[in-house]
Amino acid sequence: MLAANIWHWWIGVVLAFAGVGATLSLVIGYLKSVTALKHPLGRRRRAEDL
Repeated sequence: MLAANIWHWWIGVVLAFAGVGATLSLVIGYLKSVTALKHPLGRRRRAEDL
């Protein structure tokens, strides 16, 4: 029974870190896509300047 408690605790820690990492990556990806539309780089920016 002691091994079951330790095993479940580690699964919870791993899932918590995975959830936090997934949430952060979604937020960062969203912010990058939104700011890319406001401030285009590369070919789009050069085409708009002409």
